[in-house]
Amino acid sequence: MSWDGPAAEWWRGEVSGDAAYGRDVDPLLFELLDGIGASRTLDLGCGDGRLLDGHAFAGVDRSLDLVGVATQRGRAVVADVGRLPFATGAWDAAYAVLVLEHIADPAPLFAEAARVVAPGGSLAVVVNHPVYTAPGSGPFVDPVDGEVLWRWGAYLERGASTEPAGDGSIVFHHRPLGDLLTMAASAGWQLERLLERSLDPGDDALLAAQTHLPRLLGARWSR
Repeated sequence: MSWDGPAAEWWRGEVSGDAAYGRDVDPLLFELLDGIGASRTLDLGCGDGRLLDGHAFAGVDRSLDLVGVATQRGRAVVADVGRLPFATGAWDAAYAVLVLEHIADPAPLFAEAARVVAPGGSLAVVVNHPVYTAPGSGPFVDPVDGEVLWRWGAYLERGASTEPAGDGSIVFHHRPLGDLLTMAASAGWQLERLLERSLDPGDDALLAAQTHLPRLLGARWSR
C-alpha cells in the first residue's frame, strides 16, 4: 500500500489527535532508549518526523509526502527500511515505532538495522502487542458478570487485517511473538529488554476494564 496522498493525511491526523501516543507509545520508547548513550540515532519509519526533534539524529520513511513534512523538523530521507542508504556501522542506535505491523516481512528491517548500527549499538521497537493484532482478536464482555475478557483470534498463525483509515484503509500484519524474536535473533540481535504495557484508559470505560491486558510491546536489542 502507498503511504502518500490520503493515507499520509490520515496518518498525520491520527497521530496528532490520539492522546495514546503521548500517554503510552512514546513513554514506552523512551524507557527502552534510556541509558543507551547513543548520539547518532536513526528513526526507521519516521512518518512526519514527530520524534526527530530531540530524539533522533535522522529518519527514513518510504512516504514522500510524510518525509516532506519530516524535513521541516529534522533530517529525513525517502527510503525503504529494508534497504537503507547508509554505510555499514554508521549509526549508534535505531528504533521503529508502530512500523512492523505495516510490513509484510520485517526480516529485512532487522537485517538492515544490524548492518547500519555499529557493534555495541542498540535497536528498539514498539509495536501493537501480537495478541492485539491477531485477526479476529478483540475484547468482549461476559454477559453474566460484565467482566471484560479477550478473544485471542488466530494468534498462532501469521495473518493480516484491514482497518479503515479516513477514506481508505491500512493493513495490519500479524505474527506471533516467537516469530518476531526469532527474526531479530537471526539478524544477530541480542535481546536486552522486553516490556508489555496496557493503555491508559483516559475516560474510556471499555479501556478501563482492559488494563490487565497487554496492548503494546516494546523490545530492545544490542549488537
